[in-house]
Amino acid sequence: MLRIVALAIVFPVRVFLMQTVKLLAAFLVTMLLFGGCNKRPVAEIQKESVLPDGFVYVTETVPDVILEIRYFSTYNFIGTRVDDYLAPIAILSEQAANALKQVNDDLRAKGYVLKIFDAYRPQGAVDHFVRWAADPNDRRTQEYFYPDLEKKRLLPENYIMERSSHSRGSTVDLTLVEMRTGKELDMGSPFDFFGILSHHGTSLITEKQSNNRRVLKNAMEKAGFKPYDEEWWHYTLINEPFPETYFRFPVK
Repeated sequence: MLRIVALAIVFPVRVFLMQTVKLLAAFLVTMLLFGGCNKRPVAEIQKESVLPDGFVYVTETVPDVILEIRYFSTYNFIGTRVDDYLAPIAILSEQAANALKQVNDDLRAKGYVLKIFDAYRPQGAVDHFVRWAADPNDRRTQEYFYPDLEKKRLLPENYIMERSSHSRGSTVDLTLVEMRTGKELDMGSPFDFFGILSHHGTSLITEKQSNNRRVLKNAMEKAGFKPYDEEWWHYTLINEPFPETYFRFPVK
């Protein structure tokens, strides 16, 4: 009888421990996936860095902007943290940051706030993109980011290029979050999805999704940004201060 009682106690404890280990493993995987192993406060990270003249941390100009810097995490089309992204922060030229504050202020009045996926991008990160695109064997993210394309087409068709306007410091990738719900607006395709679905004016999305893109586009254009036809999330300041310079300083 005592043996039966002991087994009855030990078995639930063993199941509990196994479930605890599984939950802990899932938590660690999630933290690694989203770069969560370095969750120091942004302000603390910024105090340790000195930016080149003419650049600012976006959160110093737009304090309530939401940051989800994808290239600092593994949740991006490469599937790993990108070279020279040393912190999950957003950097822009002063002019671009000031214009973005105007955008955010205008949209807050309509119940939205900006979420940034990427801003200034070092040339070293762009070089990383090019090396990845030239490797035909690394297709681990194809199902999510480019399911309708052969990887060998990414470079010839300019989905990946050797230079990016981001490296000039006045281009930003972003979306909208509804303040009431805290949820991103449905834009019809994920950020960094390679294909027609991400193009402005595509007929492959719903009217509501088109309207959501239009809200962002109208606000960005009003503040002096120009869209990129093939990516609904990508905007460049028209009067950018460094139109011929591609910077290499890291994001930190």
